[in-house]
This record gives sequence, C-alpha cells and structure tokens, in this order.
Amino acid sequence: MRIPLSLVLAGGLATLSACDRPAVLGETPAQDGWELAWSDEFDGTAIDRAKWDFDIDCWGGGNNEQQCYTDRAENASIVDGKLVITARKEDFTGPALPPYLAADAEDPDATASQPFTSARMVTRGKAAWKYGKIEVRAKLPQGQGTWPAIWMMPEDQVYGRWAQSGEIDIMEAVNLGVECDNGCEEGGENTILGTLHFGGGWPDNDLASTEFNYPPVLDDGFHTFGVIWSEGRFIWTVDGRKFAEKKAGDWYTTESEDPNAPFDQRFHLILNLAIGGGLPEERALGGVSPDGFPKQMEIDWVRVWQCGPDPATGSGCVLEGDQ
Repeated sequence: MRIPLSLVLAGGLATLSACDRPAVLGETPAQDGWELAWSDEFDGTAIDRAKWDFDIDCWGGGNNEQQCYTDRAENASIVDGKLVITARKEDFTGPALPPYLAADAEDPDATASQPFTSARMVTRGKAAWKYGKIEVRAKLPQGQGTWPAIWMMPEDQVYGRWAQSGEIDIMEAVNLGVECDNGCEEGGENTILGTLHFGGGWPDNDLASTEFNYPPVLDDGFHTFGVIWSEGRFIWTVDGRKFAEKKAGDWYTTESEDPNAPFDQRFHLILNLAIGGGLPEERALGGVSPDGFPKQMEIDWVRVWQCGPDPATGSGCVLEGDQ
C-alpha cells in the first residue's frame, strides 16, 4: 500500500479497510497457453541495469516509512544466483523526495535523513505489461516493522494521479514471525496480502484487499508469489495455489466508465523492502524493532508470462475450470 505525499502533509495515515480473509487455499488455477515474455533469473554477477532501475530517495514512500532507498551494493546485490535486497540500520541522508515530486517542490534539492537504508528496484521505463502472469520466488524477512512488497504501478498515468490510475499489490507482508498477546497469529504473524488500489485521487481513493494467513512463510524458505491478470480479472496465488480473486465490478476509477479501468493499461514491476510505515507500525507489537538487522529479502527469480493465443485480453489462458 503506497500513500501520496499530500496525505503525509495533511498529518494522517491511510489504513487498510476490512479485508477478505479466506480460510484455505483454493485449487491450483487451471491455465494453458502462457508464453514467457520477460524474466530475470539473477544468474549473473551483477544486477542487470538493462532490466532494473532504482528509486533513490529518503521520502518514506509518503507513508512515514523509515528507510532511505539507495542503489548501493550494500542494499541490493547478486549473491549466489539470487537478488538480495538488504535493509540496514544506519543513519543515512539522501534526496527528500522522488524526482517526480521534487520537480514541483519549493526546494527540489532538499535532503532528508532516515535511520535505515534499503532498496526499491523498478522496471519502470524498461519493461511494462498489460495482462499476464507474474510470479516471483522469494524468501521474506521477519521482525517487527519489516514490510517486503512485490507490486506494480502504471507505466503511464492514463487516468490521473494515485489512485485513479491504479496499483496492483501482488504480495505484501508485515511483521512476519512476530508474536504478541493481542491480534497476532499463533506461532507468529504469517499474513500475506493481495490488494488493488483504485477509485479517485487521494483522499477519494479506494481498495479491495485479501489477507491470507499462510504459516509456511515462517519456515525460512522460498515461496512463489504470483498474480494472474486478465481482462476484468485478477487471481492471486502462493506456491501455485489461489488465495484471492477480484473481478471487474470490484474496482473502478472516477476517470472512466469502462468496468476494466484502470486495470486495462500497462504496469511495471517493483520489488522493495520497506522498514516501518503505517501498515507494520500499527500492527503486532507496534513501531519498528531495532533487533536482528540487517534484514534481507531474497529473490530467486522473477518471471512474466503473456497469453500466446489471446494477448489482447489474456482471458484465453485462464481456463473455465478455474471460474
């Protein structure tokens, strides 16, 4: 969940509304005809800058997150065939705002400081897709205040500012493994979320979200997080099985009457590890624990498929047996 600067300046934080909470995983989605369109297996010795760019700022995501994002090897590197995004507990100073906000700021060169560093990697300007199956095999960090995310933003703001042009959150998790007396899952927090953001420009934005308790994410291993996105439909998966679904009618934008909008445009991919911010700090034990740093999000591979027989809608690759 990403919140614009105007919300922070207003002194408030957006929180998730009541979410769907499915009790069990669904069947493996029935599919056929997907063709690999883009991937990164991270089998080189360095991050492929033809595929990835970095956001560099200490903005805090507009959500009071406590990290500066950098492009340093200390925060993102290839290790043993995996991308490793590392959050470190260290004071750091960098640009106060991302470039698209700094351009209109009174002081575009302003700096800010944060007590943590991390990385946010994006395919913006390099690769974006309209419909497809996106999967990421990753191992997630644990601890109070951690917020790893795999998500997508529109390549072009066709319908206007956030959240009119939409946001696709493939996977978010906060405070994994944290145990507390009130509101935590037995054995530690284990919730993963799949969310769409849409509607009007903030503060008239809206969302549709599903939270799913998935204890296997606490086993210190890799898991595959995915979304199958076709015209008028999203299916979220974990380890190849469905845990959420949204269809046209579950979302909208104030800028179009088309029921598929705003999720009928190209979106690029984002991988990041945030520390702190409204969502993790308001849950479990609260705030950010300084224990256990550095924290790491490891990514084994990222793969994007598009529907060979039906590229215009992607629907032809999601079979009726999964309806």
